[in-house]
Amino acid sequence: MHALARLIKHSSGLLFVGVGNVLKRDDGVGVIISQGIIARPGILKLTVEVSIENYIGKINSLDPGEIVIVDCMELGSKPGTYRLLELQHVEDLTFNTHNISLGKLSDFFHHPTYVLGIQPQSVEFGDELSLPVKDTATQIIQFINQNPP
Repeated sequence: MHALARLIKHSSGLLFVGVGNVLKRDDGVGVIISQGIIARPGILKLTVEVSIENYIGKINSLDPGEIVIVDCMELGSKPGTYRLLELQHVEDLTFNTHNISLGKLSDFFHHPTYVLGIQPQSVEFGDELSLPVKDTATQIIQFINQNPP
């Protein structure tokens, strides 16, 4: 959580954007995390599910210091592994389960944007996260909620 801790500590305001499909098991991890974050001064949250392109104007109008898109990503790692990456470096890593590639979004946002990607175990039909991804989601939510900006 070192990279996330640095971002929280040095940010002038973070917006966490939860992306994913809650009916495809671990693909819904971004939604679960954004729903679990406690909004407060310096920390905003927005749950967009699979249609982030419909929220580009709203995201920019919130005028955060930085944006963190939270999503399930194929990282080539064990399930539950996560990484914080700059948005422009993720085009080839994201799942194509959303209406727009996350890598293409860097052209639309007016603020520094990162992706907090979590390696899934399963993106098959179902509404429950796998155990390793659920454990990671819980840890990330607790970490964000316990660390002041």
